[in-house]
Amino acid sequence: MREDITIRQETQKDYKDIISLILRSFSEGTNYSDGTDVLALVEEIRVSEYYIPELSFVAELDGKIVGHFLFSRFPLSQTKSGGHIENDDIVILAPVSVHADYFHKHIGATMLTMGIQKVKEYGAKGIIVEGDYHFYNRIGFRTSSEFHIYPTSGIPMDEPRCMMCQETSKGSLEGISGYVVYDMYYNA
Repeated sequence: MREDITIRQETQKDYKDIISLILRSFSEGTNYSDGTDVLALVEEIRVSEYYIPELSFVAELDGKIVGHFLFSRFPLSQTKSGGHIENDDIVILAPVSVHADYFHKHIGATMLTMGIQKVKEYGAKGIIVEGDYHFYNRIGFRTSSEFHIYPTSGIPMDEPRCMMCQETSKGSLEGISGYVVYDMYYNA
């Protein structure tokens, strides 16, 4: 974990830097997105009922924004086809962006570890993320099906281990189950 990274709540003044960061992060760091869809998702989350401003962060290094990530409320569904269960117990981590000039410098793991602590303080019972399990397993995420939370989408991650969860305290996800259905967002 890096000691020189700080996180803080994003502000409207940060939006221009966040846009640039997301576009470069995804266009240079993935083979499935140029970042425009991710940017649209961020904007969609910000105006949704699921947005949690105090859990939407930028990471800074020497006063420069080098990362962006947010956690938003996420209602699980009773079935694969939808039917959301209204609750505030679960948050989803999405999207996560690291400035392309700072890839492979431990920015992501550091900023997310700090953010996960903020989610614990916020009081959510669990965190869902869809992504590279090689990375997310290193910061405490496990395959979501271990927690009775099941994926329903396969794009872009068609490997079942890519849907992951993390409890915020031991046993905090006991009695919670369902499916991850993204039908509340057009750009998900």
